[in-house]
Amino acid sequence: MRIGVIQAASQRSKNETLYRCTVNAIKRNNRNDAVINFGLHHEDAHPYSYIDAATAVSLLLSSRAVDFVVTGCSSGQGMMLACNSLPSVICGFVQTPQDAFLFGRINDGNAISLPLGLNFGWLGEINLQCTLDKLFDGDFGGGYPPTDAERKAADTRMCKRLNTITKRSMVETFTQYDAELMRRALSWPAVREDILANGRDDAVVELVREFEPV
Repeated sequence: MRIGVIQAASQRSKNETLYRCTVNAIKRNNRNDAVINFGLHHEDAHPYSYIDAATAVSLLLSSRAVDFVVTGCSSGQGMMLACNSLPSVICGFVQTPQDAFLFGRINDGNAISLPLGLNFGWLGEINLQCTLDKLFDGDFGGGYPPTDAERKAADTRMCKRLNTITKRSMVETFTQYDAELMRRALSWPAVREDILANGRDDAVVELVREFEPV
């Protein structure tokens, strides 16, 4: 699995911490996933908002360049809402290790949004690390608790089916987005290059290839 780390400009100072904690969680759980850091990095001057970041998340997941995204903004709420407004994203708002574990086991989404500013005090990094550790502790989608696992998994399958019915795909909507929004998302450091190099949805990759961010 390829896991992308990306967050809005308001929390660029947390990028290296977010990336490091994600890599640590993968190692601690003996997983072989690749973690790709899309920034924004501390030194990046780009004023990208959580809407820009969410659009980049949707493009990365729609193209299947990545399989999962770890993201966030100051409260975590705006990023979660923006991500869930866009194609191919099922994003959970995750604050604690319990949230993370249950989201992975029950909801089986492909992105989480973390509060990287709100309540991120002197124990913030410890909570972040423990949260990511529990997120990647075991397989997604198995259901929880074990006694209700099948019922929970069935509900999740139905939720995903409804999601595909009520949301249009990136291919259907790409040209309807504001051109400036798409330009910012596809000029995000490394996002366009990663989609072109690693995307597995040919139709989305071709759309990205033809779109020239200025």
